[in-house]
Amino acid sequence: MSNGESVKPWAPKNRAVLAYLCVNNRTAVSPERLINAIWSGTPPRRAHTALHVYICNLRSRFRELGLDASVLTTQSTGYELRLPHSSLDLNLFEAHLAEARDLQDRGELEAASAALGAAVALWRGPALADFRDMPAFTGIRRLLDEKRVYAHQRRLQLELDLGHHHELICELYSLIEAHPAWEAIYGYLMIALYRSGRTVDALRTFDRIRGILVEELGVEPGPQLQHIQRSILARDSWLESGADRGLAGLQVSLR
Repeated sequence: MSNGESVKPWAPKNRAVLAYLCVNNRTAVSPERLINAIWSGTPPRRAHTALHVYICNLRSRFRELGLDASVLTTQSTGYELRLPHSSLDLNLFEAHLAEARDLQDRGELEAASAALGAAVALWRGPALADFRDMPAFTGIRRLLDEKRVYAHQRRLQLELDLGHHHELICELYSLIEAHPAWEAIYGYLMIALYRSGRTVDALRTFDRIRGILVEELGVEPGPQLQHIQRSILARDSWLESGADRGLAGLQVSLR
């Protein structure tokens, strides 16, 4: 970011170098490790020269944006990016998650939900979207995606606990359209609809995810989702105030 404006390096390899240094912020990364990362283990003959050019390009780009190029330093052990903690969305995301945990422990659920909402709002797509096919980013990408799912689901649970089921329905439908096999979201939506007096829509929601799972994967919905469906049919009392009992253990999976 530069003065609130989104920018990015102009070449894919430059972006890969910058991304790898960002996820290793304040840690020196050896040239060999960077080369292996950006060329996925099959570097060209003059990889060291090419890497030096990419580093120079990044420093030039920093200067063009009015940034201090010295944040990208050359150490005896490699290259090190030294960005302020608040400059990386990843650090802000982690800070919001920690704040939400502290607030929830103190019983401040509205504030905890707001902190989780701020964490989720930092995302503008899948983690490291430009590098989904690069093995060097696989581990951190999966970790970040799971943390994003966790933040989403914790916030949705808190919103249900706070009685905001009416307000959640549109958001949940939008999430389902974007991620039609995200099973946990159907559970939250079923409860939100039931609590809003829309029992038929809640049961149709179960039928929808069941159809997707059976057709695409040949499996039935998980036991927690089936438990919610049975509870709706029986109009179990926990549905009015105990969503966590029905949703506990739902698969954290974003597809």
